[in-house]
Amino acid sequence: MQKNIRWLIVWLLFVATGLSFLDRQVLSIAIIKIQQEFHINDVQYGMVNTSFLISYALMFTLGGWLIDRVGGKLGLALSVGVWSIANSLHAIMNSFSQLLTFRFLLGMGEGGCFPGAAWTVYRWFDKKERALANGIAIGGSAIGAVIAPPLTIWLSGKYGWRGGFLIPGLVGIVWVIIWLSIPWKKYIPKIQQEEMQEAVPFLALLKKRPTWVFILIRFLLDPVFYFMMFWIPKYLSEVRNVPFERIGSLFWIPFLALGVSNVLGGWLSGWLIARQFSVNKARKTVMGIAAVLTLAAPAIEWVSTVEIAIFCMSLFMFAHGCWITNYITAISDMFGQRATSTVVGLSGTAGAISGLLLNPLMGAVIQQYSYRPLWIASGLLYPLAFALLVLLIPKITTLDWGTQPEVKQSDIPLTSS
Repeated sequence: MQKNIRWLIVWLLFVATGLSFLDRQVLSIAIIKIQQEFHINDVQYGMVNTSFLISYALMFTLGGWLIDRVGGKLGLALSVGVWSIANSLHAIMNSFSQLLTFRFLLGMGEGGCFPGAAWTVYRWFDKKERALANGIAIGGSAIGAVIAPPLTIWLSGKYGWRGGFLIPGLVGIVWVIIWLSIPWKKYIPKIQQEEMQEAVPFLALLKKRPTWVFILIRFLLDPVFYFMMFWIPKYLSEVRNVPFERIGSLFWIPFLALGVSNVLGGWLSGWLIARQFSVNKARKTVMGIAAVLTLAAPAIEWVSTVEIAIFCMSLFMFAHGCWITNYITAISDMFGQRATSTVVGLSGTAGAISGLLLNPLMGAVIQQYSYRPLWIASGLLYPLAFALLVLLIPKITTLDWGTQPEVKQSDIPLTSS
């Protein structure tokens, strides 16, 4: 029974991460109708995205802190509940200020999703099964990104753009009810003592150059991903003159490429290691190939057909998937179990802050000039980031944190419900 409960929880995490990406992407489709109805300009749309990113950036770090104290069951219920209610409230918005507010609440809820998923998988699975469970749990985000465009188009056609927000929000509330009904305390396994390690002090992390390199790379590149997520539908509508109804049949394709490459990029790196590549060479080989592939982005502005533009976008997103998988894996290679989550959290917050600062600028560039400068920048930043990685981290290798403190039984935290 315990085994069945464990995998039920993993698949519920899959649904939760899928909903997180689906709910944040609904606006990127619906904004085409919302702008027409409420006369919201591109700069204001950039401010709306910034509102989401402010709260998301804060909760990316604070969410993990909160969940460590209240547990994954309650913490994720709060997270999914807050963002599902926020998403539903989009359906009753009647002004720019309301949209700004509801978007902030959405980010506040979603910031705790991935820390909560990681916490839960760690508590339910030992080291032999944890990677598979994490892969399933986090994999929902790619599926959510794939189904968001066609689902939003279909819901908008049947119930209006407001239905595109309300129905996924209600699904999230149902998820919370199911999640809370699972009797965790009855089945949750004990944490194995040998896997518990004392975290590296925060200040000690900040003294390590690789910490800042990984933060800098994420700061440079996350705005590119947010540009792809938030602005592609508008680009297809405004520049490529794609009808609203057809956008849903195109926008999912780049995100499918992303989902495939998340898995393939990790597999390729492992395949290289199995063929006597060092960890350093394997990670950097895949990331270098990915950086070269992102040079397809500027071509999006000049290719002749929508289909070729979508192919170039898909190639870019495929490259991003290979890059981000090996980027996160490189962090774990260097920082180990004692500090990986903290560095991933710090870098994620840095990326979100960068995104929130640059989104209004993106809107201004698009409104005053065109999408062209943004496509060019998207193609150049990954090679720049790769050059910084190679220059500033000559070798990806495990950092020395000194002697590992002995872990006593009394130090092992109790799992909470």
